[in-house]
Amino acid sequence: MRHPARLGIALTLALATAGCSTAAGGGSRADGEPAADALSVASCGRQVSLAAPPRRAVALDQTSTEILLELGLQDRMAGTANLKTKIPAQYGAAYAEVPVIAPKIATGEQLRAATPDFVIAGSADLYTKDRAGTREELDALKVPTFVSAVDCPRQNLAGATPFDLLFSDYENLGKLFGVRERAGRLAADQRTVVAEAAEGAAKVPPGADRPTVVYLYSVFNGMPYVAGGTGLPSEMSRIVGAKNAFDDVDEDWPEVTWEEVAEREPDFIVIGDLSERGRPGDSAAEKRAEMARHPVVSKLAAVRDDRILEVPGIELDPSVRSVHALGLVAKGMKDLGHVR
Repeated sequence: MRHPARLGIALTLALATAGCSTAAGGGSRADGEPAADALSVASCGRQVSLAAPPRRAVALDQTSTEILLELGLQDRMAGTANLKTKIPAQYGAAYAEVPVIAPKIATGEQLRAATPDFVIAGSADLYTKDRAGTREELDALKVPTFVSAVDCPRQNLAGATPFDLLFSDYENLGKLFGVRERAGRLAADQRTVVAEAAEGAAKVPPGADRPTVVYLYSVFNGMPYVAGGTGLPSEMSRIVGAKNAFDDVDEDWPEVTWEEVAEREPDFIVIGDLSERGRPGDSAAEKRAEMARHPVVSKLAAVRDDRILEVPGIELDPSVRSVHALGLVAKGMKDLGHVR
């Protein structure tokens, strides 16, 4: 085990080295933009200010890791952690270049051993004393921290959708890392996907009831976890002209009962396939089997008539892959004809 004092010394040395290497690079960013004396963005209620683009970033979860890889920043990453599923093939070679500091949730000691000059996470709950350390603790060590805007919607512009906030993450990271052009293209491309998915919503007749959907994320100890009103699936539903059946629950992924699912009488069900995570009840096949044998849920028209769509479960949480799940839901809605 490394001594905390030595970790602090190592961290200071890494920060000094990072600053020197940036200056030696000729004062320009990765996509040719001139380096600024200070780079600053708002992140979940805090101002993140850098003297130079990060050289030793650590991503505390898979979502953040894949965003940085999509932006071509693997050579600026000192570590990754908390992998839930396999990295997609298109990121495989880049991901192989990044050290894994923790297979699950990183501790403060594991993070500091990586001597980061920037830390990013998809959710604020990874910054706690018993995990990577609080943002205040890391600030005291002169390590800036970033949290996805999607995790703190109340601290962002009123009316911004979860996809708006996700795309603002790309643009803010593009600014901090000096890859604005690439980040801008990514945001623009994904905005196009969202717009295309929304085209089907116009086909729902004015005044008609929107079809309802239950998003079944996981089944643990026989109990279903579904999308509540604060998660990305509610926005996906709105985009495609549907309504999340559990919009009235003020949580991202609440535990409910099968009887509650049946009471909502969804017009269709979206299953999040988490097969690669490997826990009991994670696979789409297990979730289908659970519904088929339940005495009440099995009688739902959505189950009887197989109005069930399958999407990768990890894509139902905000990530660079979420627009893919949105496309699958939009296509599935089209195939189902937007009818009850």
